[in-house]
Amino acid sequence: MPDIGLTHIALAVTNLDKSIAFYQKYARMKIVHQRDDVAWLSDQTRPFVIVLVKVDKPESPLGPFSHLGVATASREELDQLVNLARTENCLAREPTDSGPPVGYWAFIEDPDGNMLELSFGQEVTQTVNDSQ
Repeated sequence: MPDIGLTHIALAVTNLDKSIAFYQKYARMKIVHQRDDVAWLSDQTRPFVIVLVKVDKPESPLGPFSHLGVATASREELDQLVNLARTENCLAREPTDSGPPVGYWAFIEDPDGNMLELSFGQEVTQTVNDSQ
């Protein structure tokens, strides 16, 4: 059966290995397909992938506010990843608690300047279900 709906987002990256390592570490993703200069990464919670495509010249990054959002299992996990990002000099925005349905969140910058939002307590499923 063919896929329908939102299936992926593609990001141009200058160093495929560094970008793969970043998303494995901070977004808990794993490679589900790779060939040549392209890697598909998934957290395997739904049929959605981030496609990383190696390019020679950097392109416009996803940011400064545009971002990918990844939910963590706990506030403590988010804080641990934020502390790691702080030591690796890639923390772009300190954690903020915006209350429901937005929750607790922070921004981390990937090797090419794309923003990754880590969050805990966002109510996306409930908000979508309530809108139907």
